[in-house]
Amino acid sequence: MEKRLAALPKLAQEALPENRKYFKMLKKRTPKNLDVVMKELHDKEFEKTDCLSCGNCCKTTSPIFIEKDIQRIAKHLRMKERDFVDQYLERDTDDFMVLKTAPCAFLDESDNSCFIYDVRPKACAEYPHTNRRKFIQITDLTLTNTTVCPAAYNIVENLKKRLPLQFNKKVKRS
Repeated sequence: MEKRLAALPKLAQEALPENRKYFKMLKKRTPKNLDVVMKELHDKEFEKTDCLSCGNCCKTTSPIFIEKDIQRIAKHLRMKERDFVDQYLERDTDDFMVLKTAPCAFLDESDNSCFIYDVRPKACAEYPHTNRRKFIQITDLTLTNTTVCPAAYNIVENLKKRLPLQFNKKVKRS
């Protein structure tokens, strides 16, 4: 897994121009069954992917914490919400509440488990968001996630095989 993770950013970067073009065309001609296809690809990928063997998302990025997440986690930790925010969170440049540190303060690096798994942020529970409804609206997020999550990368590669799009302009016939 470590070799795969080390190679992932380069693989994702090499695939980025093609993937941007693919998603641009997919937005123009979105199949009605895209969400169904994405859920199938997601489910199939996670039948063989064990997030505990990776944990790269927890080691390198931060989820967005919405107000309900803050309330739920602070209560679980028996902290005042303000204290939880002050200790663990900060506002990012997009004005979202995110973790102050990476790796995640709640990650047990010995086995990649989460100390707050049962009350984790919604963004963590849904990561890498490849089985979300209205998937077409989050293709930019998905491209970002392919650099962090091997499963997201595999799902996008399998999507291109499952729903190939024609990139070449129509050839004029004489």
